[in-house]
Amino acid sequence: MNPTDLVLSRFEQVSAIPRDTKNEAAIRQWLIDWGSARSFKSKVDAAGNLVIQVPASAGYEDHPMLILQGHLDMVCQKTPDSDHDFTRDPIRIIRDGDWIKADKTTLGADNGIAIALMMALVEDETVSHPPLELLLTVEEEVGIGGADMLDPSLLTGKTLINLDTEEDGVFTVGCAGGCSIYITLPVKRSLQSSNEIVFELKVSGLQGGHSGGDINKHRANANKLIARVLDFIQRDVPIRLFALKGGSARNAIPRDAEAVFICPKESSALCREKFSVIVQVIQAEHAQTEQGLFIAMTEKNGEPVNATGQDETVTAIRLLVSLPDGVSAMSVEIPGFVETSNNIGILELKQDDLFIISNHRSSVSSRLNELNNRVESLAWLAGAKTEQSNLFQPWQPNMDSPLLKKCSQTYELVTGRKPKVELTHGGLECGIISERCGGLDSISLGPTIENPHSPDEKMYIPSIDVAWKFLIALLKSF
Repeated sequence: MNPTDLVLSRFEQVSAIPRDTKNEAAIRQWLIDWGSARSFKSKVDAAGNLVIQVPASAGYEDHPMLILQGHLDMVCQKTPDSDHDFTRDPIRIIRDGDWIKADKTTLGADNGIAIALMMALVEDETVSHPPLELLLTVEEEVGIGGADMLDPSLLTGKTLINLDTEEDGVFTVGCAGGCSIYITLPVKRSLQSSNEIVFELKVSGLQGGHSGGDINKHRANANKLIARVLDFIQRDVPIRLFALKGGSARNAIPRDAEAVFICPKESSALCREKFSVIVQVIQAEHAQTEQGLFIAMTEKNGEPVNATGQDETVTAIRLLVSLPDGVSAMSVEIPGFVETSNNIGILELKQDDLFIISNHRSSVSSRLNELNNRVESLAWLAGAKTEQSNLFQPWQPNMDSPLLKKCSQTYELVTGRKPKVELTHGGLECGIISERCGGLDSISLGPTIENPHSPDEKMYIPSIDVAWKFLIALLKSF
């Protein structure tokens, strides 16, 4: 079996085990068993982070310990017509030429490919390497929770290679910090009257994507679009919300959203007219960027529904319209680099409140705090309560890093190309792990993955071979 096939074989095994965030126990135990079968010792901290200790190859016993790192969890997104259950179903992988993708779901190459690469490197007895610590963290996709609670006694190495960058030939040496703001707006409900009719509104067909890496690509947010449609209607038609829901991950740009609302029967014609006008405007705005955009409104019949009051509906809709979304500021120091942004990732009208998650990122701590304060202030004005998740600080780059120099030299030697050295607006665990462990020389790299955090996620197979050759040369150089 050639190296790429070996890596893909291990990736398929990893993909067969459900591993949504906070559901990493099965994949962790599977890896512990894999290590135990090879007489590798494993350690797990209170947060659930796993370290597998791999002895050095012959002749490398006296070399310094090296940490290879990835995360166990994945973002679980699927298309509306998918029946996939992320709690029990394996990811169904499809090979399409030089790419692999999943069947109507996220692929989970972010970050399953890190696990597969580690396994394959260790299993291949021809690969020479120093003693290794394979660090697999939990809850990376919900605010880097595992890394934030990492027990530093798990590790002895002082050099860390993170395998979570998603473009071949790019070395990431810094990233944005971030957090999420959870907004709760209280609502009261009353029963639909005989003079009111029900409409269902749906927004679908958007590209979605990673709320860090894709936030500057002019992709529409379904939560913001549905709020805009509702706002345009409610300015002339007295509507009351019964249901409102969109997005399924705080760090994925929402692809779909839906609402159910009621309005007086005598206003139904005006409601349809207003809907037709705003839909044409929105479709014209996104004609070049969201060709799959579909917005529909249909009348529904059935039992009377318990809807929110009109004033509360107006408050909820105007709060959603007012909340910022997308790029807030571009970097002054690095042309073309997003400095600060946010994503209205999850929206749900529950029985007693409207729940919203706004996910924030910035490479400048003060700008992150300013954005947090702005969103909290808007929520306060609407009468909503807010709660802030754990905030992780930006990973600051070290351009004089010995590891960066070694990696750059090795990559050019292996490929004949100079690598790009970049910062990312996405979140990486390197800075937090380094801080908790008293300072590590760190870098992030990996094969090419496109459209992570969406059902369009796919991985470029030839880039796995490049990553393999680079990593075995790098390991040997230590």
